[in-house]
Amino acid sequence: MLSLQIFEVRYLHLIKRCHQEQLPFGVVCLRNGREVQVPGETPLLHDVGCYAHIREFELIQPNLFRVICQGGLRFALNNTQPGPLGVWQGDITLIEQDPEVDIPAHLQHHAGRLGKLIARAQQQGQLHRLPIFQPYCLDQSGWVANRYAEALDISAALKVQLLSELDPVQRLQTIDQLIGQIGDDA
Repeated sequence: MLSLQIFEVRYLHLIKRCHQEQLPFGVVCLRNGREVQVPGETPLLHDVGCYAHIREFELIQPNLFRVICQGGLRFALNNTQPGPLGVWQGDITLIEQDPEVDIPAHLQHHAGRLGKLIARAQQQGQLHRLPIFQPYCLDQSGWVANRYAEALDISAALKVQLLSELDPVQRLQTIDQLIGQIGDDA
């Protein structure tokens, strides 16, 4: 789940068009530079991102939208260039959706922790507050790894590295190692 407040001119047109035409837009982390444009500075984008599909669109005032998006397919970003109004554009190559791969026994505890969080939110009538959408695929390595990758307080570069990993079991194994390191540092 990605919740956004859209107010910059460069994004208002993009989001309005995507909502009207029911099109996704791409989300890519910055490698260098800043989100807010600075004259004379050209940001560098990471080469992997994902689609964002608008699930909720609210016009708060003429130049302020609130949108809630759901992540979609990953893509490799090629040939980027600034487009009209400063919205970056590029060619993409879609990365296939993760295959449905069961979680190995030694990594099951991660699905268990996530399942308990979902169950607790459900019991408390707070599912709408979770930053994830149904269906909850707690038996699939890729789905569980992706939810942890979204939630962990790690660098954008590390998130992109996880996003780039094509093997969902390896991605979950890397998550397991990261959580171990974070636990060791605490």
